[in-house]
Amino acid sequence: MENKRKNIKRNEIASLFIILIIIVLVNIIGSFIYTRFDLTSEKRYTLSDTSKDILRNLDDYVYFRVYLEGEFPAGFKKLRKETKEMLDEFRAYSKFIDYEFINPSESNDQAERQETYKILWQSGLNYYTETVQTNTGIQQILIWPGIIMSYRDNEKAIDLLSGQSGQSQETVLNNSAQDLEYKLISAIKEISTTMKPTIAFVDGHGELADLEVYDIANTLSKKYIIKRATLNEQLNSLMKRDLDRDSNIIIKPAYDAIILAKPTESFSEKDKFILDQYIMYGGKVMWLLDAVNASMDSLQSAESTMGLALNLNLDDQLFKYGIKLNKNLLLAYPCAQIGLVTGQGNNLQSTLLPWYYFPLLSQASEHPIVRNLEAVKADFVSSLEPTTSAPEIQKVPLLKTSDYTKVSSAPVYISLDILNERPNASMFPQKGMTTAYLLNGKFTSLYENRMPASLTEAKEIGFKEESVPTSMIVIADGDIIRNQLAQLDYAKKNNKRIGSPLPLGYDQYTNITYGNKQFIENAVTYLLEGEGLINIRSRELKIRLLDMNKVNGNPIMWQIINVVLPSAIMIVLGIVLAILRKKKFTK
Repeated sequence: MENKRKNIKRNEIASLFIILIIIVLVNIIGSFIYTRFDLTSEKRYTLSDTSKDILRNLDDYVYFRVYLEGEFPAGFKKLRKETKEMLDEFRAYSKFIDYEFINPSESNDQAERQETYKILWQSGLNYYTETVQTNTGIQQILIWPGIIMSYRDNEKAIDLLSGQSGQSQETVLNNSAQDLEYKLISAIKEISTTMKPTIAFVDGHGELADLEVYDIANTLSKKYIIKRATLNEQLNSLMKRDLDRDSNIIIKPAYDAIILAKPTESFSEKDKFILDQYIMYGGKVMWLLDAVNASMDSLQSAESTMGLALNLNLDDQLFKYGIKLNKNLLLAYPCAQIGLVTGQGNNLQSTLLPWYYFPLLSQASEHPIVRNLEAVKADFVSSLEPTTSAPEIQKVPLLKTSDYTKVSSAPVYISLDILNERPNASMFPQKGMTTAYLLNGKFTSLYENRMPASLTEAKEIGFKEESVPTSMIVIADGDIIRNQLAQLDYAKKNNKRIGSPLPLGYDQYTNITYGNKQFIENAVTYLLEGEGLINIRSRELKIRLLDMNKVNGNPIMWQIINVVLPSAIMIVLGIVLAILRKKKFTK
């Protein structure tokens, strides 16, 4: 019996040493080979391949100063934890990632704290005021949920909070945790890229003015070089022509992408040819076109107006590329609201009513450009449909109206009387109509078999009948990219200059921000960079929140289930194992 116990003891000691040796070996191997097991269903702790490639290609240190240190509410502590875990994940793929967490309110000297706050504000970070309970009572604290990122001689501010106005703090913080990888990786790519792609807003046909596209141009300028290009029937409007060492003409696009933002004048055949050949040589195009000439300006002095078909002379060109721009207007619900002034004399008041000509557009597919996108506000939008003239072109629907839609063919009678009609099914007999398409593939030139040999064979022209693989996006509403300009009432309330540009997607009359800006950003990013970064941004992580109605309904029961029950289960298991062990050694 004594020998048996000694053998058991010897075996247990040997097992312990074996386990310790295995643990040491695993740690030694782990110091050379990095691996991590992500057991979440949506792989929320797994970096995308795009992120890994960007991190592995870094050639110098990227330093993150994270201002999420100190005492603050639980939601911000969770964001701090998620940020640290993400940066640790980055470090596993690049030795050039380093960081520190800083408490901007650490100093007891008020003047020093204010100077720190001033530096952070001037760097581009935003602060948030929170009320917290401390040992001395209730007090307000400033939280700076942001990062100052440094790379060589460059710095960039990153605001970690993501969310729309009116959302709860819990939702905003959860959205922020979900967007961490995209925000940090896109910032790294932006600050470490030396050769930025070039985007040109095309002029020459009554396109939107600088102020009307100011916000999106300013946003895109952080990642790309933004220019203006005038189509003036000159071959080099959009193209570069150089000579190589053998005096051969080298032709290539002058811009990586161009944007046609709501042209209102007809295109000549020469300008169409220039656009066509730009596409044939691989240029990317975003078409934002109105099919019907209609605007709210006509309703400022009258209760009705007519929407007339707009002749841009682009129908045959778009048709050849695989899309048809229909001459109609779409009325749909839900939609944006406009203010209607009622009453007389001193009793005037403005009432917000649904304006069915401003439908809210939703995603028409699961493409990364529109996945998880907020509603996009349209302004006198038309429908698009694919054609059979380009069967080899991939046509991906991006945006559509709701299933409560009405199609009105031009000419369209537009009257304010419709504001008095309550929405009902009979008003909207059609289902959702597509208003934006992504086209991918090799496009055939509009001028195929239409050009004389003297031109097609001219080396200085370099005519191409088929494009290299490229992409374009067609949107049947030019106003989707147009930001509002501050009007008198808004300017007075918000201390803004009258006529100053507002953020794209923000409606000053209803104080609602729509998804227009994110849609345009996603679309441009896709055209210039492919799906990589867009896939990160559109990835949906499930946030498993508590049902506060159930928690508040019976808090004691849920406290017992979450605190007492697990401990009780462990105690019972311990007692059972002790009894089984005693019986085993007694035998």
